[in-house]
Amino acid sequence: MDYRTLGKTGARVSALGLGGAHAAKPDDPADSVRLIRKAIDSGVTFLDNCWDYSGGNAEVRMGQALRDGYRQRVFLMTKIDAHLAAAAAAQIEQCLQHLETDYLDLLQIHEVIRPDDPDRVFAPGGTMEALLAARQAGKIRHIGFTGHKDPAIHLKMLNMGFDWDTVQMPLNCVDAHHQSFEARVLPVLVERGIGVLGMKPLAAGEAVRSGAASAEECLRYAMSLPTSVVITGCDSMAILDQALRVCQGFQPMTAEEMAALRARTAAHNAGGVLEGYKTSGRFDATVRNPHWLTTASVTA
Repeated sequence: MDYRTLGKTGARVSALGLGGAHAAKPDDPADSVRLIRKAIDSGVTFLDNCWDYSGGNAEVRMGQALRDGYRQRVFLMTKIDAHLAAAAAAQIEQCLQHLETDYLDLLQIHEVIRPDDPDRVFAPGGTMEALLAARQAGKIRHIGFTGHKDPAIHLKMLNMGFDWDTVQMPLNCVDAHHQSFEARVLPVLVERGIGVLGMKPLAAGEAVRSGAASAEECLRYAMSLPTSVVITGCDSMAILDQALRVCQGFQPMTAEEMAALRARTAAHNAGGVLEGYKTSGRFDATVRNPHWLTTASVTA
């Protein structure tokens, strides 16, 4: 397994991260537990999740998988959706309960996707108040944010005057052709020593379904970028095995190979057609559930 340093946190984590949403997709919760534990036993140490995945069930299943000493073997990350301090504090408590842990290695603000989201996060009584209080109380160790819509929103968050530990964003071989996070945000993170969390390495599967690239090429491309972790969804043992093969035998692409893959995929992604998470609301859970941003509800 390839291990990398998570930015200025200094933590050593697996270059491959297991996505919590997909790990909760098997019908039988026991299959989710087996999947997560196999990933950990195979060397994966970075686990992704979110308060809202599967109505909170993704965290519950991961919490079950982390019993029996598995929690101590991983770097555990989850996310919250609220943009008010009281709601955010309630969601943090629910995440801790679901994941059966008394602390999170990393908590991230989920779906920073609207131009005014950064202002709401940092407003008096906003999300950041709850995160800083939780960090002071020892409930979280590091703080980051995620988003998949527009690099300009990421750049605005990065210029709010906060010293971020991590930033999560889509990084894949089709990203270069429309509102590119690789071109606009990645260099800023590297310059500042912020941990880079790449997500959607297969463009939510569309890069493979379209014939633009193979799954192995997609994973290898994302891992060849200056990422700390590439988070990928694995909803079966076969998909997990595929990701493990790429990571355990990882050989970085050369600059020429990466350029050739970007050129090959350009025609497939004109106007961001493969990246619905950038161009549509289909992937925006907080748009479908605006009350999550403000209501201190105990149920997703």
